[in-house]
Amino acid sequence: MKAIDVRKKTDSELMKALGELEIELREFRFGMSGSRTKNVRKARTVRADIARIKLVMAEREA
Repeated sequence: MKAIDVRKKTDSELMKALGELEIELREFRFGMSGSRTKNVRKARTVRADIARIKLVMAEREA
């Protein structure tokens, strides 16, 4: 997800996307511990998307 796309979304959409990404990251971590995950780069992209969403939310609050 690009930063431009994140900025176009409303606050409620960002909250929903943030929740979904956090669940996805949690499931990924459980998959890593059980050796079910093949794509290890996915965690990096999910964490980056979470950071982008939190950054935009913080900018809107300020």
